[in-house]
Amino acid sequence: MRELVYYVAVSLDGYIAAPDGSFDAFPVEGDHLQVLFTEFADALPAHVLSALGIAPPGTRFDTVIQGWNSYDAAHSIGITRPYAHLREYVATRTRDAADPAVTFAADALATVRGLKQEEGLDIYLCGGGTLAGALLPEIDRLILKRNPLVLGAGIPLFGNAAFEPRAFRPAGSRTFESGVSIDEYVRTPAAAA
Repeated sequence: MRELVYYVAVSLDGYIAAPDGSFDAFPVEGDHLQVLFTEFADALPAHVLSALGIAPPGTRFDTVIQGWNSYDAAHSIGITRPYAHLREYVATRTRDAADPAVTFAADALATVRGLKQEEGLDIYLCGGGTLAGALLPEIDRLILKRNPLVLGAGIPLFGNAAFEPRAFRPAGSRTFESGVSIDEYVRTPAAAA
């Protein structure tokens, strides 16, 4: 069965973006980028892949789900299919699809549960924090690009929603000279009642 993978940049104090939603404080240079451009190239937006001259490998993800604010970062500058190389879903109850190839889903949890039953590669949870909090029961793997900075405030990794604790076990960690680490965690199966 395919997995829902929350692959996201995060500060040392657990924020995925500043209070205004910007994430430009995260380093955009360093030796960690080679890994992002190879192993995680499927998670790069199509316009970034094109600018870098990189073809998406199609080996890790074939579907992306994101919240409206994450989608709007590209939509607001005229990009209606930021992940044109993936099947795109936007979790929103109040907006209409700007592109017929993008599926807007009012019930993100039901959508993800359905997608996980299909054949294919993993599903990339692009963000944001509120959506990640809502989808926590379905997140199978966390891949955190932990950046060596403290934001002090902002959008929390799992939003501000209340949820039941979920256990994850470490599955690997790599630290780069840039100070960025890529930490991977796999959901621990729930104990039988």
